[in-house]
Amino acid sequence: MVFKKLQVGPLSTNCYILIDNGKKGVIIDPGAEPQNIIKEIKEGNLQIEMIILTHGHVDHIGAVKEVKDFTGAEIAIHEKDAKMLVSSKENLSFYGGHEVIQPPAEKELKGGEIIKIGELTLEIIWTPGHTPGSICIKADKLLFTGDTLFAGSIGRTDFPGGSYEEIINSIKTKLLILDEDMRVLPGHGSESTLGVEKKTNPFLR
Repeated sequence: MVFKKLQVGPLSTNCYILIDNGKKGVIIDPGAEPQNIIKEIKEGNLQIEMIILTHGHVDHIGAVKEVKDFTGAEIAIHEKDAKMLVSSKENLSFYGGHEVIQPPAEKELKGGEIIKIGELTLEIIWTPGHTPGSICIKADKLLFTGDTLFAGSIGRTDFPGGSYEEIINSIKTKLLILDEDMRVLPGHGSESTLGVEKKTNPFLR
């Protein structure tokens, strides 16, 4: 299993390409700059079978259509954020003056799913708080946390549908119970581990 991180868009969103040894895999959060994402797919001769979105804000979904058109990959998002793909007000792009509408989800997640693609096994963990349908994705010792958990911080909860109580509960009851050596790969910024966050993150003490 190999992953590559691309920082895309004005908010430097982390887009991840996760593949197995046979070059089958997924793209997590293609937020912008579709030409750069597609370039990586072409150069690696990758077979992308699914686009998984950790939540529905515009900076995480901005390149979905172009990547789907190129790869034919299935679009997956939690059912509670699915409407954000098709509504510029829900995904917040309307308020930035650049309305983004994406194709609807083909797979609406609930949390708890085990997704197998090639040699990859991905576990979907529903972690509401940043948005009602925020998810994290566990792949062996990798934990893709979207905007739920950052190195030294947590996701914002002041957007519509956000809840500070929910995000703290999600992190403490669903993420911090995992192995401390789990690598935290967030939607923005640098990586960490669950052990480091448990000990040093000021929001989790």
